[in-house]
Amino acid sequence: MKAIVLEQVDGKTQATIKQADLPAAQAGDVLVDVEWSSLNYKDALAITGKGKIIRQFPMVPGIDFAGTVKHSNDARYTTGQQVVLTGWGVGENHWGGLAEQAQVKSDWLVPLPVGLSARKAMIVGTAGLTAMLCVLALEEAGVKPESGEVVVTGASGGVGSTAVALLHALGYQVAAVTGRESTHEYLLKLGASRIVPRSEFAETRPLEKQIWAGAVDTVGGGVLAKVLAQTNYSGCVAACGLAGGFDLPTTVMPFILRNVRLQGVDSVSAPFERRTEAWERLANILPESFYETATTEISLENAPEVAADFLNNAIQGRTLVKIR
Repeated sequence: MKAIVLEQVDGKTQATIKQADLPAAQAGDVLVDVEWSSLNYKDALAITGKGKIIRQFPMVPGIDFAGTVKHSNDARYTTGQQVVLTGWGVGENHWGGLAEQAQVKSDWLVPLPVGLSARKAMIVGTAGLTAMLCVLALEEAGVKPESGEVVVTGASGGVGSTAVALLHALGYQVAAVTGRESTHEYLLKLGASRIVPRSEFAETRPLEKQIWAGAVDTVGGGVLAKVLAQTNYSGCVAACGLAGGFDLPTTVMPFILRNVRLQGVDSVSAPFERRTEAWERLANILPESFYETATTEISLENAPEVAADFLNNAIQGRTLVKIR
């Protein structure tokens, strides 16, 4: 099979596109012919070697993929069935989706819901699944469209873009936070009602004027602290990223004095039932315009070069990788 193979040469990560056989010892009871994958920030770190994502070489990156079952030892999946995979350490410690085939555990897979093609599933991908889990968290916390404005930080990225589109489709007023003026038109097309410069989140006090009924935070650090300080009484902040740092320079005041809920969101190890619910909602909510607006399609051969753009903050939306 053709794949991007990461190897360590003289202490540095080297990405090569070549023919490779799946490791004989690799655990997995379902063999999938991969049709589409995507490029995520974690993939970019792995491919460029900038982050300590890969600890065992050789490795095939790609934390998500969609395709067709070629062979299955699990009765839940049959030959020819379309499936999607996100998370579970695939592309990190288990050969991933930037290859023509993947051998994975059946428990990691989700059947593609009706109305969602393999291509659309990877436009959504890990980022979109995470965004949907964040929206579910807001809904379950009682944040409704009539509750007030919802803010999305890191809005031009994969998670942020999908969150903006989902919230808009569900009737919320969405404020999109971005540090790049070049993405303003793009975010307004996705459904943002207004753009908030990231520079407004540079400094914060323990409590500030109440602005947000809820939030999807993909950044962390000081940006998350600012959002918490501005969240309305009984509001909820769904936090899923730490690109801005893993420290949280805040106090307990928003939680105690304003009854604010901080809900962590993880998509890597989310249980099957939760994933299935999220994928069903995604298939039903996202408008066709999202798939056209939020997508840049590349080939497998282009992936190593494009990976560097992620680290230079030069990517907006979702980067779809055509495998076959």
